[in-house]
Amino acid sequence: MTVSVADVTLREYGPAVSAPLGAADGRALAASGVLESVTPDPGRDGHWLLRAGSRVGAMRTPGGAVVRIMPKTPVRRLFFLLGFSLDPARAWRDSREGTVDTGAHDDVVPALAHAVERRIDAALRQGVLQGYREVEESALVVRGRLRETEQIRRHFGRTPPVEIVYDAYTADTAENRILRAAAERLLRLPGVPGPVRRRLAHQRVRLADALPLIGGQELPLWEPSRLNARYQPALRLAEAVLRGTSPEHRPAGVSPLAVNGFLLDMNKLFEDFVTVALREALREHGLTARLQDPHHLDLAGLVRIRPDLVVRTGDGRTPLAVVDAKYKVEKADGLLNSDLYQALAYATVLGLREAHLVYAAGRLPERFHEVRGTVSEPDGRAMRLYQHSLDLSREPEQLLTAFREITGQLASGRKEPA
Repeated sequence: MTVSVADVTLREYGPAVSAPLGAADGRALAASGVLESVTPDPGRDGHWLLRAGSRVGAMRTPGGAVVRIMPKTPVRRLFFLLGFSLDPARAWRDSREGTVDTGAHDDVVPALAHAVERRIDAALRQGVLQGYREVEESALVVRGRLRETEQIRRHFGRTPPVEIVYDAYTADTAENRILRAAAERLLRLPGVPGPVRRRLAHQRVRLADALPLIGGQELPLWEPSRLNARYQPALRLAEAVLRGTSPEHRPAGVSPLAVNGFLLDMNKLFEDFVTVALREALREHGLTARLQDPHHLDLAGLVRIRPDLVVRTGDGRTPLAVVDAKYKVEKADGLLNSDLYQALAYATVLGLREAHLVYAAGRLPERFHEVRGTVSEPDGRAMRLYQHSLDLSREPEQLLTAFREITGQLASGRKEPA
C-alpha cells in the first residue's frame, strides 16, 4: 500500500496524533526512542500514532515526512534557558549579552536558525577571525621546519620534495569551521524561513575559507581567549546546534533512522539551567558547587549515584546540601514518592540534614517533608526534603530572583520556608 507523506505537528507530552507513515519509517521511528511512543493506528491503515515526549524541535524521516514537536514552554523562554546554560557569565549581567535573539519566531527551528545567524553576523562584524595553524606538507622548497623523520622515511633523504611543517596565518581555524558547519546544518533543516535561509547562505560564503567538517568526527577544539571573545556567544550556540542535529539512531534489528533535524531534550535543558543558575548564584555566597557529582550508595561501590548538584564550602571539601532537578509537574496530591526516596538517598550518602528537589512546575512554590527516624542532636531537627517549583513562563528576571531565594536557603541551611 502506498502511503502519502504529510507533515505532522505534535506537542511536548501532548496527546497522540495519527499520521500517515510508511511501515519502515514507522518501525524505525518507534525503535529510535525519539518520541515517547510510536505505534500502528489500529483504526487507520497506513497510519501510526505518534506521541511526543521531552524532545522538541523538528525532524525529517527518510520517507520525507516532517515531524514538528512544539514545546510547552514559550519559545523565547526556552531559548533564554538555553542561552543562560551555555553562557551564564554574560546572561547573568544586566546587559543581557547572553540572551538569545529569536526574532518573531514561535517555533523551535525557525527561532534557532534566526538566533544562530544573528550571532554569526555579530561575530563576523569586525571581519573573519584568523589565526595560526600548523601545516604539514610536501613541498619543492623549504619553508618553516624540515620534518627529518618523514624526509628519511618517504624520500630516503633525497630532495626535493621536502617534508616541512610551518605555521600558516589563515581563516581555516577551529572557530570558523564550527560556525560554517552550524550554518550548513541549519540550511538543511526543515522549516527554516526563506529570509533566514538567505542570510545563513550569506554567512556561509563569508566563512568559505574555513574547511568543512567531516560528518561523524568530533568537533574541533577551541580555547576561549581575548582574541576570540567576540566569537564566543556564536560558538557556544553553534556547538549546541551541531550536537543536537542529525542524530543517527541505530536500534538492533531495524534499519537505521537518520534524523535530519534539530531535537532539544527539555529534561536535559532544564537540568542544565537549574544547576548552572544555582552554581552561579552560590558564588555570591562564597560557596562552590559540583555538577553531576559521582558517589556510591553502598559500601562495596556497586550502586552508583550522581546528584545533579552538590553544594560545598568555598574550599570544595565539605558538602552542605544536595539538589536534583526534575522537569515534570507534581502529582495531584503534590507528592512524587520516587523523587523523595532519591533525595533521601543522596542526603544519607552525603551525611546531610537536607536535600532539595527543583521542579519545572507545581501547585505550591515550596514545601518540605521531615523524615522519620532522622532526628539529630543537639538541634533535635529531623532531615528535611524540600520541594521547589519554578514557573518557566515567568520573565527571566523573576526566574533568576527565584534562584537567588533558593540559593539563600542552600547557603544558610537554617532558613524556614514562608
